[in-house]
Amino acid sequence: MKFLVISAHDYRSRRKAGVHFVTAELEKRGKTRFFSCQYSLLSQLKSDPRASLAALANKKTVHENVECYLWKTLIHPFNVRKACLRPIEAFLFRRYVRKPSQVLVDWIAESDVIFFESGIAPVFFDLVAQLNPQARTIYIASDDLTTINAAAYVKATFDRVAPQMSALCLKSRYMSDGMPESSNQYVIPHGFDFSVAEYADPSPYPTGGNTVHAVSIGSMLFDPEFFVMASRQFPDVTFHIIGSGARAHPGYAENVRVYDEMPHHLTLPYIKHADIGIAPYRSANLPRYLADTSLKLMQYDFFRLPAVCPNSIVGDYASRFGYEPGDSESIATAINAAIAAPGMSSRTPLHWSQVVERMLNPMQFDDTRLPAA
Repeated sequence: MKFLVISAHDYRSRRKAGVHFVTAELEKRGKTRFFSCQYSLLSQLKSDPRASLAALANKKTVHENVECYLWKTLIHPFNVRKACLRPIEAFLFRRYVRKPSQVLVDWIAESDVIFFESGIAPVFFDLVAQLNPQARTIYIASDDLTTINAAAYVKATFDRVAPQMSALCLKSRYMSDGMPESSNQYVIPHGFDFSVAEYADPSPYPTGGNTVHAVSIGSMLFDPEFFVMASRQFPDVTFHIIGSGARAHPGYAENVRVYDEMPHHLTLPYIKHADIGIAPYRSANLPRYLADTSLKLMQYDFFRLPAVCPNSIVGDYASRFGYEPGDSESIATAINAAIAAPGMSSRTPLHWSQVVERMLNPMQFDDTRLPAA
């Protein structure tokens, strides 16, 4: 089998997303290629995480047995945000699709299965249908298009082509709310790398004393005000904030420790040996599917940490305790409940190999079916 992944990520990037793990599993099953798009001179203005790969743009390279290509153009299409500018947006996208990279054209024609990650990738579906109508087409719904503020052109294209794809793979049942009506939707949750347990010792926390250690990992929608309130309400809790992308807030009490971003494997001991985990998202209006797709919450659950998170993403997980962002009383209630809770895991995640098996053959698994409305 020959596989092609189309994404706005790049397989060679240091920061890994779910599509990287999917690609690694595909490589075990056959020749795999990764085409990275929506990259141009404009990307440098937005701090694109692929900037470190700029020297490799428009060159074929092989990374961990996967053939990679970062397509760089002078400009790339983007969300113009204003309705009055939509004709310009549509023009940029149509031009982008009408003049594809020759590498993409060749790889499409040679592939048996083509994966489109949510974002810009679906705009190339018509090209696939034209060049290789026999190829199986699989959509990886890493995020809802509205949530990531995708361009109107991308949303309209996806709504049109989604029912024609072989499978739409949703990471959460809640994602179906934002999907066009179709019979090709399957629930295939985010996979998990179980090898993290090998890197989670020893404890980085000092021994002795009765201090409760609370850990927060990552920068997504990070809310410093959570720790301004929590650190003053819980002087006996030490709050460890890792990779938030923000400096120490002047309102933090002395029991807050702020760490720069560190390699993923170095964060694992901080998670395993903490007493509670915190997902301090600053918005109360989070997408419901984040309850199932938040990697930090998955990691807390794997290491049996009671977790504190906004009410909107507690979901049906007994190990989570919700609060309303900005509400100090509900924050205190959630932290107290988490501290008192026993260590437990609310779910057993899938291995990435199991995720890819379901993506390739979703109809063969009972657990991929959308629950009845």
